[in-house]
Amino acid sequence: MTVKFQYNKTSLQALDKQLKVRERALPTIKSKESALRMEVTRNKDEINALNIQLATELQRYEKMISLWSDFDPNLVSVKDVGLVKMKIAGVAVPVLKQLEFEVKQYSLFNSPQWTTDGIELLKGLTQIGIRIEFAKMKLEILEYARKKTTQKVNLFEKVQIPGYKDAIIKIKRYLEDEQSLSKASQKIMRNNLEKRRIKEEEA
Repeated sequence: MTVKFQYNKTSLQALDKQLKVRERALPTIKSKESALRMEVTRNKDEINALNIQLATELQRYEKMISLWSDFDPNLVSVKDVGLVKMKIAGVAVPVLKQLEFEVKQYSLFNSPQWTTDGIELLKGLTQIGIRIEFAKMKLEILEYARKKTTQKVNLFEKVQIPGYKDAIIKIKRYLEDEQSLSKASQKIMRNNLEKRRIKEEEA
């Protein structure tokens, strides 16, 4: 990034202000990046744990596979998915609060004996599946936010802060050189005036 500036005190003050803003903000952004990185790892672990749980539940389902042909899958449906928005390191993510099922009435006498267990198993599988989808959605949002935050850290740390510092040094050197030249020219002028005065006195 090329920092645009002019060789004057106004430009120097403006750059110094911009530099201080970025230097103050950098630790906060780094802290946010670290928190998001931890949350991304935690979320990945949560998804893995849910996938293991789902696999375990599906194994139970496989043991009853021959019986499922008698089961009416329309008995259970998701009535409502309650979610809330929660902020993690300043990033709003959806969190599954509750899951409400609707179970249709069925005859205890005409339905298979294990229908109640089947309903519970189906509810369990559905709940895990929905939780996995929410966790994936949350992970996607967190990973995007972490990526953007990392880019900002790199922009501040590797581009903008060094760029502003370099520009400030250049302006300061220019102003110092200008001041030195001004002093030197004033000295020469004083010497010339002194010589002229001496000559006039001698005349």
